[in-house]
Amino acid sequence: MRSGAKVAVIGGVFIVVAGGVAYGAYNVLDGGGGGTTTQSKATEVRTGPLSEEEIKTTAEDFLAAWADGKDPELAAAYTNNAAEAKDAVAGYSEQAHITDAVITPGKATGAKVPFTVKATVKFEGLSKPLSYASELTVVRGLTSGKPLVDWTPTVIHPKLEKNTHLVTGQAAKPPIKAVDRNGTELTAQKYPSLAPVLEQLRNKYGEKAGGKSGVEMWIHTDGDNTPRSMLLTLSKGKTGELRTTLDAKVQAAAEQAVKKYNEASVAAVKPSTGEIVAVANNREDGFNAAMLGKQAPGSTMKIVTAAMLLEKGLAGAGKPAECPKSVLYQGTSFHNLDNFDIPGGTFTQSFARSCNTAFIKLIDDTKDDHALPEVATHVFGLGLDWQTGIASADGSVPQADGGGAAAQYIGQGTVQMNVLNIASVTATTKDGTFRQPIIVPRDLDDRQLAVAERQLPGSVGQQLRDMMRATAAWGTGQKAMSGLGGDKGAKTGSAEVDGQATSNSWFTGFQDDLAVAASVESGGHGGDAAGPVVAAVLSAG
Repeated sequence: MRSGAKVAVIGGVFIVVAGGVAYGAYNVLDGGGGGTTTQSKATEVRTGPLSEEEIKTTAEDFLAAWADGKDPELAAAYTNNAAEAKDAVAGYSEQAHITDAVITPGKATGAKVPFTVKATVKFEGLSKPLSYASELTVVRGLTSGKPLVDWTPTVIHPKLEKNTHLVTGQAAKPPIKAVDRNGTELTAQKYPSLAPVLEQLRNKYGEKAGGKSGVEMWIHTDGDNTPRSMLLTLSKGKTGELRTTLDAKVQAAAEQAVKKYNEASVAAVKPSTGEIVAVANNREDGFNAAMLGKQAPGSTMKIVTAAMLLEKGLAGAGKPAECPKSVLYQGTSFHNLDNFDIPGGTFTQSFARSCNTAFIKLIDDTKDDHALPEVATHVFGLGLDWQTGIASADGSVPQADGGGAAAQYIGQGTVQMNVLNIASVTATTKDGTFRQPIIVPRDLDDRQLAVAERQLPGSVGQQLRDMMRATAAWGTGQKAMSGLGGDKGAKTGSAEVDGQATSNSWFTGFQDDLAVAASVESGGHGGDAAGPVVAAVLSAG
């Protein structure tokens, strides 16, 4: 090799050795490997399937050059993407600090050659063994006809993807021991839904919690803020303890409840403080939809709509409210589930049975298509840039006109919420004052919490709570809430989504000083899927 080092092949294993190599070892590039010599003697472009010898020789030559590590350009020459391969091989030692690589090729299957790597990661006096398996594929060069390694980042490590590479160094943030409000440790192993939450807490508060960074090897994504994917810990550093507002008992119940439904999310908040008590998801993508999701919340939005109508004096809990089977508003037709109606009913009955038309018929009386967004922000704190302690979406009720405004009344159209937003709406209703949800105490970093412009008027709040109590007692939330005691209230929601045969299920409820909201994608009626999730979390609180 140009570096002067030798790569010995002993028992089919590539080992980098010093110049005085033992008898029987040989330089595979100068001896029987044949890769470089054969290629240099080629006088014509070969075509057709690769021979077993071409596959074996090319794989051996590449692995030997890579194991040597001192000439990335030479290793890259055995691939069909020399530029990327050169950077990857160079980074293997320069950025990942991997040394003493011993690579053992396995038996080829067709053009695929498996291999194992045993090496050592060394950084600032620390070292730790590293071992893993991967594979490469040999192809014929399109223009040269030579057998070449088909370059892909997984050749270097099976977990690498495009625009990623291995890095060893000081951890970006210290490790933390996150605990609940009572001091119980919260781990991703015990509470899987908290994995993205705990990672964010570590990144933001590791140092404030008194921790000290360790040394790790991770997968770095170029030009991206994606959380690091750790592969190896050389030094754990000092762990800081971070107290959260979560409750381990309620969190455990939330984890179990969402497991019963695919694509389910739930969040629980204390109305008296705004503290987040639990947040859980059951999703294939691992996304924290409970705090970051943005979907139409269906009729759970009627809590906000009812508050607006009550505040304006356009409705009253015991006053008559028309609830026909369907209604037309500015060219857009709206109907109730299964086209039910409530002849001679009250506003409480329309709320408890989730009558769409009763709400939409009152939109003309507001004489303001933008009345709902104003109440959503100024009373319920939606859209006020919440500073929960980690990333969260704070709800959106943009201004709309005509049929778009009418759709917002029943939680459709341009309204975008997640279950934390709706749990907060319920908490505001229960307490009368918007208290911005938090997952770590404010005094940890003196962040500015969102504050609503005004409280829920006393009479409005009382009527809303009574209507939610009616929903839990005999309305659409009765079945889900029947097993709960104490002061309880609820609101169901079914959100129709384009392209889905079944609507999304939404449900929110309160019991004493706990407000919970849940959603289940394609779950149907709110009381059928999301309702039991909410009830399970409330009963644990």
